Amino acid sequence: MADKLVIIMANTDPRNGEELGAPIFQATVGAAMEYEVEVICTATSGQLMKKGVAEKLVVKEGSPKTVYDFIKDAHEAGAKFLCCSPNLDLFDMSEDDLIPECSGIVGGAYLIEELMENDDCRVLTY
Repeated sequence: MADKLVIIMANTDPRNGEELGAPIFQATVGAAMEYEVEVICTATSGQLMKKGVAEKLVVKEGSPKTVYDFIKDAHEAGAKFLCCSPNLDLFDMSEDDLIPECSGIVGGAYLIEELMENDDCRVLTY
């Protein structure tokens, strides 16, 4: 049985709030179930790791809870959020621009190695 869940948010577009709920909620649930959970935000979803972005987004119009609130919930449950390194250049960010819940910056080699070398790892992509 796998001990680690990697959630890759590559095709999840922050402009469509309804796309953001499932991966972040599943990260919360996985972490609450005591699995090691990493959420890797890459491509357009990398914007979620920038301070001020997720705070302005909601999964459902009229919801009092922001996407950032969901990220904080997942983080508090034990999920780690990681930003893909090309996002820094793509979205004019520096490490100082990242939300406190972002545990670090990783590149493509990290992801490929984790998936190819870790037999105890399962992947969900969004």
